[in-house]
Amino acid sequence: MSNALEELKKYTTVVADTADFDVLSKYGSQDSTTNPSLVFQAASDPKYKSLIDDAIKYVNAKSGLSEKEKLSLAIDKLFVNFGVEILKIVPGRVSTEVDARLSYDIDANVKKGRELIALYKEAGIDKERVLIKLASTWEGIEAAKILEKEGIHCNLTLLFSLIQAAACAEAQVTLISPFVGRITDFYKSKQGVAGFEASKDPGVISVQQIYSYFKKHGYKTSVMGASFRNKEQTIELAGCDLLTISPNLLEELKNADASLVTKKLDSTKLPSDIPNKLDVSHSNFLWELNDNEMAYFKTGEGIRKFAEDLVKLENQIKKLL
Repeated sequence: MSNALEELKKYTTVVADTADFDVLSKYGSQDSTTNPSLVFQAASDPKYKSLIDDAIKYVNAKSGLSEKEKLSLAIDKLFVNFGVEILKIVPGRVSTEVDARLSYDIDANVKKGRELIALYKEAGIDKERVLIKLASTWEGIEAAKILEKEGIHCNLTLLFSLIQAAACAEAQVTLISPFVGRITDFYKSKQGVAGFEASKDPGVISVQQIYSYFKKHGYKTSVMGASFRNKEQTIELAGCDLLTISPNLLEELKNADASLVTKKLDSTKLPSDIPNKLDVSHSNFLWELNDNEMAYFKTGEGIRKFAEDLVKLENQIKKLL
């Protein structure tokens, strides 16, 4: 018997937002997304000890590295180890995130992206199966533009506004991850409300607007809605190119009735009020982002949170080096 998850898969590519292998097997996800927070949680589980041990062994076999370089390589190798195992389960791609502390440095982002792809190649993984995940800062987008020209596919994350999305599309990045739930959180707090009906949810509306803008202007960049707070938000975005969904919400969708899901986003039936192409020059990008209180705050907050979890993971690994 069909359920809401199976029905959603008819209109949208469903991606599992987890680094837990058991979960990936359970829900039949096409792709997987990871981030420092998810890898930190998973790395704390004894069942993944072998992946950590392998990363440590790999680094210790290298000579002439400083302590800082050793730690950086160990983290990269651990992320790639998770990615390699994930790709044994999902038929599609895995997203691996670049150190959030590099979010304002074009060259460092490019260098890290190349290094991660080199580690995947060493492990026998084709670069077509990997998305390098970068923050949607001006520098992150510029780095993605360089990497994409080298055939390294990118997933631009921590994206909260149309100006960020438009700049990514112009940079011809493979995929963007506009966040839903964190936008919802911001407006719930600002307006002092308990929540929103899914069709009026500011986070849902943001993704709908980005999707429509991309389709109207013929951009090839895929839109993958991310950061959901409830299953209703995912159902309201049925028809989006991809949705990356956490295990608890995948379970809720699996247990919900298929009749709840109908195609909501359709590239052949776009609204009439889609704006013309935005000016994505450096100065206008910075102004538009600054002028959007929510997007400006949430981008910075997200970078800090990912950096914080990466430091926790580093502290865990440091003890083993």
